[in-house]
Order: sequence, then C-alpha cells, then structure tokens
Amino acid sequence: MGGAVVLAVLGYNRWITLRNQPRRSNAQSDAAAGPDGDALDHAQGDGRVEPVLDDFGLLLSAAQSSGSAAGLRSQLDPLIDLLVTLMPDHPVSGDAVLAAMPRSRRIGSKPFAVEGFSQASGSWEPPRPGCQYASLQVGVQLANRAGALNEIEFSEFVGKTQALADQLAAHVDLPDMMTEVARARELDQFASDHDAQLAFKIRATRTAWSPGYIVQQAQQVGFVPAAMPGRLALPAADLASGPLALLQFEIRAALDENPEQNALIEFELLFDVPQSARAENPYARLREAAQQLATAMEGRLVDERGVSLGNELLDRVTVQLDDLYDKLASRDLAAGSPQARRLFS
Repeated sequence: MGGAVVLAVLGYNRWITLRNQPRRSNAQSDAAAGPDGDALDHAQGDGRVEPVLDDFGLLLSAAQSSGSAAGLRSQLDPLIDLLVTLMPDHPVSGDAVLAAMPRSRRIGSKPFAVEGFSQASGSWEPPRPGCQYASLQVGVQLANRAGALNEIEFSEFVGKTQALADQLAAHVDLPDMMTEVARARELDQFASDHDAQLAFKIRATRTAWSPGYIVQQAQQVGFVPAAMPGRLALPAADLASGPLALLQFEIRAALDENPEQNALIEFELLFDVPQSARAENPYARLREAAQQLATAMEGRLVDERGVSLGNELLDRVTVQLDDLYDKLASRDLAAGSPQARRLFS
C-alpha cells in the first residue's frame, strides 16, 4: 500500500509538471518525443518561404522600390502637403537636382520631398538621373501623428527650399507662413479627432504557450511572419498596401537562445484603422482570427484592462468604425489611401 501511495504521488506530480509546461508547436513536441516523430516534415513544409511584411509605420512606395519609369509617381499631394513650385531659367537635369537636394529629407518630424515634372509621362515624379525637368515642386507634410507643422518647421522648410532654388537658378514664390501653419493645425485637429488604433489581447486561461506554439496557431488563421521578432502580420489582399493587423508577443522570448522554454500567458492584436482599406474588411477579418485563436488556444479575448470582449461589444465597435470610415472618406482621406497612410503615421 505504501508503494502504491508513493507511485500515485509521483504520478500526480508528473502530471502537474507536464500540465504547467508551456504548450509547444507540433514540430517542437514531435522533436522532443524522439526520432519517430515528423518534426522534419513540419519544419520543412513544402519548401516555400513565407512572405515577410513590414510594420504599420513603413510607407510602401512603388516609386522608391522600382527603378523603372512606370514605377515612379508623385507622392506629394496638396491635400496634406505644403507645396512650392520652382521654375528654373533653363531645364535642369535630374542629376543636378539630386546633387543640390539637402542632406536631410525631413523638416522636424515631417517628410520633405522634391519632385520634377516629366514631359514624357506628363506627371510629377521623384528626380531621376538622365532626365530633364522644366519645373520642380518642393513639399513638406503639413501634419502627422507627431503634430502639425509649426512656425519653426516652416522657417526650416523655407530655408531649404530657397537654398535649392539658388543652386538650381530657379524662381520661387514662397507662401505665407500664418496661412500654412493655420492649415496644418486644422488638418492636425481633423486627424486627431478621427484617429483610431485598437488593441486586443488573448490571455491564457489554462496553460501557458511557447513562442513557437503562438506562431504556429497564428499562421493557421492567416498571419505571416513580420519584419521584427515576436511579430506577425495579417496581410491584405493587395500586399503593397501593408498589413491589416499585427500580432505581437514579448520580443525577449522571441530572441531567447531557447525560445521554446519561455512560457507566455498573453499576446496582443493591434489594428491601426486609418492604415487599412475599408474594402479589405480588416476589422471583421481580425475579429474572426482572434476568436478562432482564443478557441483553439483555450484563451480569452480581452481589452487592455483585461475586460472580456463579447460579441455585443465587438458589434458596437463595428458600428463605430463604419461611421469613422465615412468621415475619413468625406475628407478625401479614405482609410488605406496613400494620403491617409502618410497623415496617420
């Protein structure tokens, strides 16, 4: 009887230990089980490499990523940029423009850009070597999430623009500072009133998870690895528009030499509303993926305060988002558009 009691206690302790270990991905579990497992099959898959997506803050530009003329297009827009036209005495080469441009392409926290008008394409484009431009436009973004263009930044813009005009022997008509600063503040106020970034969490209710297990489960509902460790992205149908949402967990666990020994009890789901096109149904897709993950991983969907998110509350968010999408579109800043992605960055 004494031996049976000892065996029972040892068995119970063993069960408790196994239960409290973080859940691991199938590949890790099979590898630990021995050579008969199919860990190699899981690790190699079908030989394909998953795509890697950048984070919300990265603006994807065909003009910058492609050297072909077809890929170049104007990025400046009077809707969100302060624009000034430069008229050289004679057409200038793209080489001369590039050589004369200031070393820094920022004015404070705002991007600064120069474009030339191409007679061949009949449109504005970033300066290219070997091309000739009869006119140029210089711009600085009026506002972003760091705030509105202020008087000091306006003065810096004027200084860089005048220096460029002097080097290219171009005439320039500079705008009124108070008018442009007021326009920047109005745009910044609109952006502040119509910005939205949602953050959900999935929290373990029974057993902790290893990083590999989280990645494996997330990939099963459509996420792919992102640029940074500990992050995955829910891709849009149009990959050039960037991710619809991000999943992230503790980066230290992802960078650990033995990540599968880490026990994680929660991870975050992030949705930057103005960055994703309405037609992609980003919130509906994220909501479905989150609920599938919570069920499969025996977790609970909560907000940042730990309050459970049921269907009634999630439905209310849908209604609020529809109203926000309408207001952004009415200002020609539809969610997911290049202008909105720049303004809300």
